[in-house]
Amino acid sequence: MAGPSARTSGAQAAPERIAGALRGELLDGAHPVGTRFREEDLAERFDVGRHTIRTALRLLVDRGLLVHERHRGAVVAPLSKQRIDEVFDYRKVLELGALRMVLEADADLGQVLVEVERLEALAARPSPGPSWRELTSVHSAIHRAIVAAAGNQHVLESYQRCEDEVRLLLTFVRPDFDAVSLAAIHRDLIEKLRLGGQAAADALIEDIDCTGRAALLATLRRAEEGARLLGR
Repeated sequence: MAGPSARTSGAQAAPERIAGALRGELLDGAHPVGTRFREEDLAERFDVGRHTIRTALRLLVDRGLLVHERHRGAVVAPLSKQRIDEVFDYRKVLELGALRMVLEADADLGQVLVEVERLEALAARPSPGPSWRELTSVHSAIHRAIVAAAGNQHVLESYQRCEDEVRLLLTFVRPDFDAVSLAAIHRDLIEKLRLGGQAAADALIEDIDCTGRAALLATLRRAEEGARLLGR
């Protein structure tokens, strides 16, 4: 029979396990915007109590993967210009600040290169190729490595708080990118980062604003135009 400490550990692990399963589905784009996560349905699915589900959903809200709406509970938030700008402005402040620290200290960007090579290996994988979740995982690792190279734990921890939300937003632009294009974009980025100076800063700004943010805003415009044509 399991002792009290084992039972406590199991109870603590259940919300994280459930949040992890739902996180994977969200990062795969399996739940469209507006999806409501009903506690009773999830409790039945995972065979746990609603309190455990409530805790798991709170973890996902804290990671920016869901939002809590009054009278509706936890839902997948719609794409909006405000949300895109807030997330990408946060990213840019932290990544660009970290890069400037890297350049001033002449710190090593070797781990960034390692992650770019991982992305290139995914791009070279034969059909059917990598999943979108795999691609965004390595994409996230590239940008985290830039921040980590600054050697400031506070900056890194702040950056990690937005990683899952960035990955969730990128599910909206999945039709616009594939492994080959992402690998090419980030090979160009690492080469310019290694040049240092303003060329490095400009390359990072271009990647964040002219690639990621711009693609999301274009997706949003297409969705809004489609809704307008349908009279929604």
